[in-house]
Amino acid sequence: MFQPRDPSQPSNPGNLNRRRFLASAGAAAAGITLLEPRLIRGAAANAKLNLGLIGCGGRGRWITNLFVQHGGYAIAGVFDYFADRANAAGDQFQVPAAHRYTGLHGYRRLLEQPGLDAVAIESPPYFHPLQAADAVAAGKHVYLAKPLAVDVPGCQNIAASGRRASAEKLCFLVDFQTRAHPAYQEVVRRVHAGQLGRLISLDAGYQCDLYFQAMDAEYRTSDRGAEARLRAWAIDRVLSGDVITEQNIHSLDVATWFTNADPLKAYGTGGRARDYLGDCWDHYAVIFYFPQDVIVSFSSKQVGYGYDDIMCRAYGLAGTVETHYSGKVTFRTRDDAYNGDAKNLYQDGAVRNIATFHQCIAQGDFSNQTVAPSVRSNLTTILGRLAAYGQREVTWADMLARGEAWEFDTRGLKG
Repeated sequence: MFQPRDPSQPSNPGNLNRRRFLASAGAAAAGITLLEPRLIRGAAANAKLNLGLIGCGGRGRWITNLFVQHGGYAIAGVFDYFADRANAAGDQFQVPAAHRYTGLHGYRRLLEQPGLDAVAIESPPYFHPLQAADAVAAGKHVYLAKPLAVDVPGCQNIAASGRRASAEKLCFLVDFQTRAHPAYQEVVRRVHAGQLGRLISLDAGYQCDLYFQAMDAEYRTSDRGAEARLRAWAIDRVLSGDVITEQNIHSLDVATWFTNADPLKAYGTGGRARDYLGDCWDHYAVIFYFPQDVIVSFSSKQVGYGYDDIMCRAYGLAGTVETHYSGKVTFRTRDDAYNGDAKNLYQDGAVRNIATFHQCIAQGDFSNQTVAPSVRSNLTTILGRLAAYGQREVTWADMLARGEAWEFDTRGLKG
């Protein structure tokens, strides 16, 4: 099982130290002048943005196809550590061989490609903070997959990149599908308007059967080195953030959207029952304590068969809200009701976000309002993870003060 590095010990020289890099990169960037990014405005709003893909796995190629279907994007370059994945994406989207980049830092060559306007980051979450920071420093608009990061410093670096993007007139959008859906937006509006009465408690859950069997099977036949871990990133705690951060964030993001506050503390437990070789847990149970005595009861499992749901239910003095990912979204009080449906949310939410990304760039809206709430929900998952690992109470303040950074040993990887 993964053990966090003792901060009193020196870092392994083979590790990619993201905090040290970002600190030096930020200082260096302060001394240079970035070129004004190409903006699409007014009459040119239908012009195409040149988009680069960072991360050419299954979701990366899937969502890039949605960018193409939108009609406002041209796929100008692709990057993946692995050449076979970069070439698969390059072939699919007719990207010239010269614009297919590989290796650990090949995405930086993509960022240097002339005429590139924006990037979609679909790589393992561990790399998101560094890649997003580099993209913003290079003057590119950023479309970022969830989760933002695997640790506290990573979340803080994403927050800083979002602020810098706004200052540099760049769009930075985080792709949470629920936040883009009208049904979810409507019930949240009602809760925040007080129509549910005082919020009392919430139930949040992410229940599913086994995922990532193919990664586990491939990893079993590998040398289990750094490249093998990269291929099996979703069963690797450091690369994915563990299941509570990599997947369960969907339900906890809705919970923090309803509460509109940072949790004060959490107490949790969990473990692993399946025999995957990776070190991720497969079940969690966490109680989050929010301001004004609001309690969020969260549970998840990634084992078994027969029940699958991503849900959040909020109880107020006047009624109840219930949401289901790709399912019903309802609001009930004695005096009012709302019945919504979020069928096909996985794709529809991404389609809406892709359209919003283009529209924000075209209209010059660089407020980047998805960043702060996404940082909050990401940190909430980390709080729950810490509490569960230790089977103890952990406060929000303690989590931030500790600022634990996870590091992936990159020795043996191609630069």
